[in-house]
Amino acid sequence: MTKILVTGGAGFIGFHVSKALVARGDEVVIVDNFNDYYDVGLKEARAKELFGATIIRADISDYKTMNKIFETHSFDKVCHLAAQAGVRYSVTNPFVYERSNILGTLNLLELCRNHGVKDFVFASSSSVYGNNKKLPFSEDDRVDNPISLYAATKKSNEEMAYVYHQLYNLNCTGLRFFTVYGPYGRPDMALFLFTKAIIEGQEVAVFNNGEMARDFTYISDIVSGVLAAIDKPFGFEIFNLARGESIRLLDFISEIEKNFGVLANKKFLPIQLGDVSKTSADISKAKKLLGYNPKTSISVGVKQFIDWYKSFYKVV
Repeated sequence: MTKILVTGGAGFIGFHVSKALVARGDEVVIVDNFNDYYDVGLKEARAKELFGATIIRADISDYKTMNKIFETHSFDKVCHLAAQAGVRYSVTNPFVYERSNILGTLNLLELCRNHGVKDFVFASSSSVYGNNKKLPFSEDDRVDNPISLYAATKKSNEEMAYVYHQLYNLNCTGLRFFTVYGPYGRPDMALFLFTKAIIEGQEVAVFNNGEMARDFTYISDIVSGVLAAIDKPFGFEIFNLARGESIRLLDFISEIEKNFGVLANKKFLPIQLGDVSKTSADISKAKKLLGYNPKTSISVGVKQFIDWYKSFYKVV
């Protein structure tokens, strides 16, 4: 049995990864601070579903506490998914990102080094590509021009991990997630916001006047990529995890409308500070080295989210 630390295990992606690890028989220890960036009740609901995992309420930026956790548990691997998420929130709350994403990641790298944990898988983001014009985005592309602090912290995580690989032979795999959606998703993400607005009869805010496209990726496909990265350590590698298909935001909204049988009341707005107009991923490297094979179409994924939303929030 492999003992794995999952940071951010009460978060959206961390929750689904933890469930999958427990289901296959791994021993899972979760560290999450249950912060109030969004509804803590949703995080508590996820935690109640994590049967078989050990949940520790702690902050990864607190080195002393984290060191005690590493002393108590002899981890085989670390899957670091905790972070202060959100591009837009980073514009107004920059120091939260410095503490969680920079200091928190540095703490974990240092703890892995000091406690002999050789395998470190961590979450990066498609945001690191900034406004790169070459599409689809490839791991070989330069990512020197982030346009949000959130993206800059994720790029920094990749650089720090590379240093720890070079200096201490730590196996580090960074995963650049592309617009993940699905049941138990974050309330600040597009699908959640659009669904809530349509149900409540509110306006749907459509930024960049609808000229947006994203490589929307269903959560089960992301989980399969994360588990593959945990199971197959590399010295140092970065992978795109995405569907591999860029979808126009208006087409994404259309899928939601189909499920409700109504047309959304769309309000077209300018692009927001720190946002990018289009993401599209080259996933050939992940396919080749991780055996990654995303399977969930937008139509299936959106329906599964809406079915969950109606059930969870008791919407008739």
